[in-house]
Amino acid sequence: MRRRNLIAAAGVAAGAVAAPAIAQNVIRWNMVMPWPRNTPGVGVGAQRFADRVNAMSAGRLEIKLYAAGELVPPFEGLDAVQSGTADIAHGTPYYWVGKAPALHYFTGVPFGLMAPELSAWMYYGDGLKLWREVYDGFGVVPFYAGSSGVQAGGWFRKEINTLADLNGLKFRIAGLGGDVMRRLGVNTVLVPPGEIAPSLMSGALDAVEWIGPWNDRAFGLYKAAKFYYVPAFHEPGPGLEIIVNKGRWTELTPDLQAIVEAAASATANETYADFVYHNIEAFGPLVAENGVEVRTFSDEIVAALGKATMEVFAEISATDPLTGRVHQSFMDFLRKADDYAMKFDARMLEMRHAVLTA
Repeated sequence: MRRRNLIAAAGVAAGAVAAPAIAQNVIRWNMVMPWPRNTPGVGVGAQRFADRVNAMSAGRLEIKLYAAGELVPPFEGLDAVQSGTADIAHGTPYYWVGKAPALHYFTGVPFGLMAPELSAWMYYGDGLKLWREVYDGFGVVPFYAGSSGVQAGGWFRKEINTLADLNGLKFRIAGLGGDVMRRLGVNTVLVPPGEIAPSLMSGALDAVEWIGPWNDRAFGLYKAAKFYYVPAFHEPGPGLEIIVNKGRWTELTPDLQAIVEAAASATANETYADFVYHNIEAFGPLVAENGVEVRTFSDEIVAALGKATMEVFAEISATDPLTGRVHQSFMDFLRKADDYAMKFDARMLEMRHAVLTA
């Protein structure tokens, strides 16, 4: 009996020592994002990623998510991760292109790669390698986090029939699309996601682009502008990202690094599926809202947008040698992807539509 009691006492003592040791091994990360909390697709996707890491690591890596403005301003995610104010962020690269123009190519560029093509270039082309080379200068490690698919061109208070209709327009537009539009006389601004609807409804802006039917309807943009131009020339398949402070990343054990990578990959797949499904479901109800009229940009406007896009490409690709290499890799794959898509995807869509509407 005495021996048995000693063993039991030793077990209790060991447990008392072991519990604090395990607790001390928990790694806690703060994660920021530019989106309002629970924003469809993007905010929800960020939360799913954090929850997935927490579950897969069995609590050894705990990620706490902060929405836009809760820890840092919406467009300061990269600064926060770079400085260590945050350990990790969810966002999209073109929100911080002022630091590196090459980041445009990993978000999406006008008339560029569609969502499946972008992920193909990332995973199997030079995309991910070049992306990490760009971010390495900032002490940050990036991971692809999915796409919204083809976005909408935007909500306009008036019809845009000619190039003259664009002149002087106050338009919220992100990425290289803004640079292109400015060449056509548009006054472009980039307000954070949480300010898009109020800016349009107050009359501070004449037009805004956000994402697509799902998010546009959730934000109530149709209440302030009735002309819905689709698709977006500037965002055929914009990419989302998860970026990690390089110091924090190297501190992780290999298994925790693998968990973060796997969670990002799963989030990328889930996010794209989420957007495709809900955009399809939301499109009918959105265009049925009182007064909404779906439009497309005229051939004249598309041609002008295309010409301006090529001018922007020429300028950006000459910024520095690394941006030039990113541009060349992107464009080489884009031309191959375009040839393939026109013979396979475009024709398949034509045939399917003909059968379904016969």
